Amino acid sequence: MIGRVRGWRRGWQERTKLQRIDLYTRVTLCSLPWVFLLSWGLLPLGATLDHGPVAMALGAAFFAVNAVQCVLSNRNVAPAFAHYRGAEPFPPPRLRLPAALLVVLTGLLVALAAVGGIDDPGLSLLVLDLPLAFTVPYVLLVPVRTYLLHCAAFGVVVLGLLAAVGAPGGLLFGAAVSLLVVVLLVLVSTRPSAWSLTVMWQAEEARDMQARLAVAEERLRFGRDMHDVLGRNLSVIALKSELAVELAQRGNAAAVDQMVEVQRIARASQQEVRDVVRGYREADLPTELLGAKGVLEAAGITCTVAGADGPAGIGAPPAVQAALGWVVREAATNVLRHGDPRVCVIRLTTTAGAAVLEVENDGAGPGAGEGDGSGVAGGGSGAAGSGGSGLAGLRERLAALGGSLEAGPAGDGLFRVTATIPLTAPGGRPSPGTLSTEDR
Repeated sequence: MIGRVRGWRRGWQERTKLQRIDLYTRVTLCSLPWVFLLSWGLLPLGATLDHGPVAMALGAAFFAVNAVQCVLSNRNVAPAFAHYRGAEPFPPPRLRLPAALLVVLTGLLVALAAVGGIDDPGLSLLVLDLPLAFTVPYVLLVPVRTYLLHCAAFGVVVLGLLAAVGAPGGLLFGAAVSLLVVVLLVLVSTRPSAWSLTVMWQAEEARDMQARLAVAEERLRFGRDMHDVLGRNLSVIALKSELAVELAQRGNAAAVDQMVEVQRIARASQQEVRDVVRGYREADLPTELLGAKGVLEAAGITCTVAGADGPAGIGAPPAVQAALGWVVREAATNVLRHGDPRVCVIRLTTTAGAAVLEVENDGAGPGAGEGDGSGVAGGGSGAAGSGGSGLAGLRERLAALGGSLEAGPAGDGLFRVTATIPLTAPGGRPSPGTLSTEDR
């Protein structure tokens, strides 16, 4: 639980940092047109005061239209970012007014040049500010090649109009340099910023997806553990209840003893369920072997355990012991649930550096088998369509440790479940969906 709280806190801090970076980037891009408007776009217009009322009117109109263009640019930055990230498409109508204002600004700039209302250096600075507000969101809406082609076409139009009103060659060269600078400035400042934010948000979404997958795996683990815990005990309860009914119908006082045993197993099952819910229950091989032997013998099945004290038993690594404990639990449950067994043998051996667990029982019918993969260890009728998930869950556990699980008829009415796990390969790696101690 502490680990989960820490993980949630770390995720919240990372997301807060990302939100701050996103906000800083957007504010910077929104501020860029205003910085240019109040510097390169305003200072040159002061010269219009010395060139008569027409130049002053054109300069004031240029500044006012440029200010409106900056407002529209700020409004379009957020949807342009969303379009670049693929979250939602940018509405094309939002570009109509900015494009119209860009045409108006170009006309005012050419008119200032025609009436001689501004000096040549000042006019070059106005050209620098001319397309900035429009291109900041626009560069995020089209591919880089399209952006450069459109900007080149716009530059040709601006230079052609300035040449048509008699602008000298020096002014045309300065205007061309200004357009090149502003086009590249917007490109290298806006696109990389948007790309960086996109990558960071995708990483954040990947972390969210990983957290959701962890929750899903935990739910699967919980369902599998509930099946493993309750399956065996409920089978014993059903068996002993049937026996108690038969004894009671015959008037045998032993029926009371059987019901007392049912009560004990039911209370033990309650405790095991609580342990599973709390996430503290782990399969222990020696305990599972003793429990399987006791349960099977209580059901009238002779059970023999061999090799529990050897290298494949208590000498195996903890992860291997835990996995084998789950196999013993599931196999014992299925022995009780299917077929009509009288003898069950549990063997632990080592072969080629691997621990091998075999659970073999008689009473398997001619058609006994694994069926649909649901987990049938005892054969008999009803096995093929049980629809459980015992052996499938065990295979997942063993696969995480590099092991394997086989189940099927062994001839002469025998059914055998064989689990093989390397003694060295797994290390301490947990099974799928199992939480570490810190995460609990």
